Amino acid sequence: MEELGVEEIHVWFTLCDRIADPALLAEYAGLLSHEEHARMQRLHLAVDRHRFLVARALLRSVLSRYSTVGERQWVFRTGPCGKPAIANPDDDAQRLSFNLSHSHELVLLAVTRHHAIGVDAEYLGGRAAPVEIARRFFTRDEAALLDALPGAQRHDGFLRLWTLKEAYIKARGMGLSIPLDQFGFHFSAEGAPVMRADPKLNDDPARWRFRELRLDPNYSVAVCVERNGRTRQDLVVGRCTPLRGAETLYRSPVHVPAYQNLC
Repeated sequence: MEELGVEEIHVWFTLCDRIADPALLAEYAGLLSHEEHARMQRLHLAVDRHRFLVARALLRSVLSRYSTVGERQWVFRTGPCGKPAIANPDDDAQRLSFNLSHSHELVLLAVTRHHAIGVDAEYLGGRAAPVEIARRFFTRDEAALLDALPGAQRHDGFLRLWTLKEAYIKARGMGLSIPLDQFGFHFSAEGAPVMRADPKLNDDPARWRFRELRLDPNYSVAVCVERNGRTRQDLVVGRCTPLRGAETLYRSPVHVPAYQNLC
């Protein structure tokens, strides 16, 4: 069983287009519960079913790295706003917190112990980001930040803010019941994201740490994790092919400069 200290955040990722072996995919299908199989079959497109299968295999295989629970034995429940959580009664399983995200070919999973966590990924190569959404729903400062960027940079800037907001919303487990204009981000001189919150949000930004990553040049990724009084939380990033192997690529304190390219 792999160590996961309370002061650590582990992020594991895989790229779906690199997993095509029929025998391996059959092994993944054998891990899924009846409910997961039903969810997968309701997806109309083959690419979506493939991504779902790889994502669930990543989730189950990575969680088993930190627990005595086997890959096929994981049971999940959903909160009032749909955030998944572990339902297994095992003590080592109950100490784990996780969040899963996927976009295009990238699937990633963030895991920690005892802290709320959220992660979001967005593909940068898609259609132009709807920057007008920022003017309608983001904070005024965020909208002004985007409007000040050269036109070619607004797409990436919008998705950078979007992933930070999504990571926070997912960490809170409240879905879009949190108004997007009640919290926002600016960036320090070093480029690190800094959160501000309206008092109506009833949350202290100092409660959270944020980290941005470029696991692949085509994706923007943000992680939000609860501090719980911790002065330091190290970030460990690894690449994983479920049931076949994993390698740690990066380990650092969470406050190091953003945007480390790992692929």
